[in-house]
Amino acid sequence: MLSIDPASLSERENYKFLIGSIIPRPIAFVTTISKDGVLNGAPFSYFNIVSSNPPMISLSIQRSSGRQKDTARNIMESKEFVIHIVDDLNVEKINKTAANLPPDESEIELANLTPVKSERISVPGVKEAKIRMECSMEHSFELGGSNTPGCDFIIGKVVQFHIENDIYEKGRIDPRGLGAVSRLAGNYYAKIGEIFEIERPK
Repeated sequence: MLSIDPASLSERENYKFLIGSIIPRPIAFVTTISKDGVLNGAPFSYFNIVSSNPPMISLSIQRSSGRQKDTARNIMESKEFVIHIVDDLNVEKINKTAANLPPDESEIELANLTPVKSERISVPGVKEAKIRMECSMEHSFELGGSNTPGCDFIIGKVVQFHIENDIYEKGRIDPRGLGAVSRLAGNYYAKIGEIFEIERPK
């Protein structure tokens, strides 16, 4: 078995080890609004649950050469954002939003996604997602980097859930109906695939 000190590797080499090992990763499609009123949308796979009481999620947004991404900057400024679950029906459109656009151009328009008004926050979501979560920012941290931060780590509190009727029954979400896709390495994604059950010990 290989044994490698990450301190001896470049950022890119560590990135490849991490995204190739920690799989599958859930994907959050995040909408934000800039201070100039531009609706921004971008996918992130450094994303997960933090707490269910209250409901909170985490989002890690990597910087490029120390430069903060539009999504992180918009969240810091407005303290609001919407998380959408990426599924097998919207993944093609969501992938288009990963394009590097200037801050005054909307990825939502580029991908022909449909903005939909939120109930509790000012940031719209998109209609094409089966699940979306309106969030308010609880905490933000600058992490990593020897001289400048390597990422913005954001914790958001979910203030409103929106779930498509067809995939929700008796308090549970049907995983097959949701059809969430996950991120692997490179250009690869994965679908749910086989589902199996193992009983937890008491």
